[in-house]
Amino acid sequence: MAGRRQLPVRVSFSALLRVTDDDRYVLFDSPKRPGSYGPPGGVVKVHPPASGLLESWSFRPERTNAGAEKMKADLRGILPAGSLRSFQAWFATGTYRETAAECLRRELREELSEVGLGALEPLTRTLAFTPVRTVLEGPDAVTGKPYLQLRSFEVHDLAMLDPGAVRLRRELAAAGHDAGHTGVICANFGDIAHGRLGRALIAPQSAFVAGPVRLAADLPPVR
Repeated sequence: MAGRRQLPVRVSFSALLRVTDDDRYVLFDSPKRPGSYGPPGGVVKVHPPASGLLESWSFRPERTNAGAEKMKADLRGILPAGSLRSFQAWFATGTYRETAAECLRRELREELSEVGLGALEPLTRTLAFTPVRTVLEGPDAVTGKPYLQLRSFEVHDLAMLDPGAVRLRRELAAAGHDAGHTGVICANFGDIAHGRLGRALIAPQSAFVAGPVRLAADLPPVR
């Protein structure tokens, strides 16, 4: 057990958006895991003043060849075990990093274009969100990896406060029900638990829009 506590820790802190249509959840195709679908959202980014703090904790950012440019400033990487407590305390202050709302607006702007709905991008500018839950996983061992893993998923609802939000939810649901629009699907809880809807794989973090429990193991990203 003492040896396990000395392992480095991979951290990843994300925000996810829950968009519903009756008993179904809107999921987007993922470029990192082609053919798999998950809720809109992604990893929180840090602002430049955070770099000194992260460096002082010997944080090593995680980057892949396939997505290095897009992953710049992502709050995802490896920390020495002794730095984890300080890192978590800093994150809780909200200093020098995106809020969940800022992260979700940015991710929506990017992802709407990726799923063929770029015309809806202007609607993201005034969106507001309502917290649903935060799921904290770990630190846990990862099979075949020389580190523990700590992940946080902040789930938010789209707040129906203006016509733009109402239109965005309506358009996303319509795209999800349109078999000809392959970038978006609408899946119910049974689909998410099963991990598939027709030919579409459903990413395991999709479970967090329905509840606090993971229902399946991770799908590997494109490297």
